[in-house]
Amino acid sequence: MTVLGTDAQDKGWAARLRLRLEARGACTRLTARSHEGPLLVQKPLYPEPETPMGGVCAAPCHLYIIHPPGGVVGGDRLALEACVAGGAHALLTTPAAGKFYRCAGQSLGTLHQCFEVEGLLEWLPQENIFFPGCHAELATSVRLKGAGRFVGWELACLGLPASERALESGRLRQRIELWHEERMLLVEPLRIESDCLAPRWGLAGHVALGTLVVFPAGEALLAQVRARLEVLDCAGLSLACTLVDAVLCCRGLAQRADRLREAFVQLWSTLRPAVAGRGAVRPRIWAT
Repeated sequence: MTVLGTDAQDKGWAARLRLRLEARGACTRLTARSHEGPLLVQKPLYPEPETPMGGVCAAPCHLYIIHPPGGVVGGDRLALEACVAGGAHALLTTPAAGKFYRCAGQSLGTLHQCFEVEGLLEWLPQENIFFPGCHAELATSVRLKGAGRFVGWELACLGLPASERALESGRLRQRIELWHEERMLLVEPLRIESDCLAPRWGLAGHVALGTLVVFPAGEALLAQVRARLEVLDCAGLSLACTLVDAVLCCRGLAQRADRLREAFVQLWSTLRPAVAGRGAVRPRIWAT
């Protein structure tokens, strides 16, 4: 995984969670789990039937990634590693929005995520909220092998728009990498500070942004997703989808993070039958 920052770190919480999922008969099982510090999962959930519509993997295991402190502050270092073996299907999400709080001085709060996938991984976390004055680094690396498949997104809310507070002195560095074997398919580095929020060359006043990535994909799936965009309620949203080297990438800007998240959920519902051979089953935690 690429490490983005070299800022001095204050002492903070260090947490690491490692997961391995494997196909066992018709189901995917969590076969290994270890954690250090406050980052963990509780029991695996199986809300979907074992018999798919013609799926490529075993029945999926739903896991909720839990961070009991509820937020990241300067000096905190979180790491999530997940390995999805061939024939396995994992859906990972979070029970609530992640929170990156104001940092003192130059301290940095970091979250590094590394996924190794030979089966199918759906990485569908709820949005991260970057509070005014936060200094945050978020790096996601996805490494696919063989017939590995991936559907995932990252969503960000900048500042506290409901309280009419912008990112202010905060800054965010984010990087998404997608690899297949030794070939890099996608790299998206992003650096956001307060001076790029309002100008048209920046975010043009939008406070929420997101990226949805799907691999492998083709022209038929791109057409399905674009057709869904045409019927979505896109008030306050700007959405666009591209297809390059079998990577479908949908990017969005919005005035509200919840509207952008729901748009991404609608797109996921459209593409899941083609990618996973299953209809969309929303994680139960999203309804709470």
